[in-house]
Amino acid sequence: MRMPYGKYKGRILCDIPEPYLVWYHSKGFPEGKLGMLLHTLYEIKLNGLEYLLKPLR
Repeated sequence: MRMPYGKYKGRILCDIPEPYLVWYHSKGFPEGKLGMLLHTLYEIKLNGLEYLLKPLR
């Protein structure tokens, strides 16, 4: 899925930098599927599990 709006509009979600996800974590993730995906990505990157995303690309 691609980011539908904002600074990283059009980027694949797994390519969004960690500081942006940390900002969203402090601000609050959006509702719905996008928020769930961003929160999951935040947890993956926070715990150093980016290798899990490679097969999905």
